[in-house]
Amino acid sequence: MIPADDVARARAFYSELLGWTIEPVRPVPDPGGMEKMEYHAVTTGSPKIGTLNSAGLYRRHQGEQILDFVEVEDIDAILLKVEKLGGKIAMPKTAIPGVGHTAMILDSEGNLIGLLMHGKP
Repeated sequence: MIPADDVARARAFYSELLGWTIEPVRPVPDPGGMEKMEYHAVTTGSPKIGTLNSAGLYRRHQGEQILDFVEVEDIDAILLKVEKLGGKIAMPKTAIPGVGHTAMILDSEGNLIGLLMHGKP
């Protein structure tokens, strides 16, 4: 789940950056007491065994903060687009011996998102 102050801006950010499909769904009751929650279903790609390929994007109500990790195929290509799309690089690409590479970005909404690319560094 990804909270956003501006859902349209966040939709554009993730669609362009990671190629996600993000579609609104009908308003759903908000367990936090709000009348309805602006919610969008996120499809992140083709399913792989042992991974999730879906998520949610919703209008932030109470200053929620998150830390999600996203597996990517080309971390360098993603990092080249982050700032052009309104995000920031919080931690540059870093090797994880025997695993691959990681980096951290702030999305257009200020959420911290980890990127992970498998493969030997």
